[in-house]
Amino acid sequence: MFLHVGKNIVIPLSEMIGVIELREDSSQLNREFLKTAEDEGFVVQLCSEPVSIVLCSKHVYLSPISAKTLSKRARDMYSSELETEF
Repeated sequence: MFLHVGKNIVIPLSEMIGVIELREDSSQLNREFLKTAEDEGFVVQLCSEPVSIVLCSKHVYLSPISAKTLSKRARDMYSSELETEF
């Protein structure tokens, strides 16, 4: 199953690690992680004003889609995939 994270980018659910809401008052740890990921070339910016961070095994996506929406989509797809296996 795949998850659309914005700007015609889809990622395999198996590569997704987590989703974090990006806010101005984000924790220092989140800001440091994002800066390190940018410095290392792992960040893929999908819009000019991202609202969430999608952590994957190979990339970190800055998405225009809210963390709540992305989490719900991923949960719904994962649940439907489990139902079809049984």
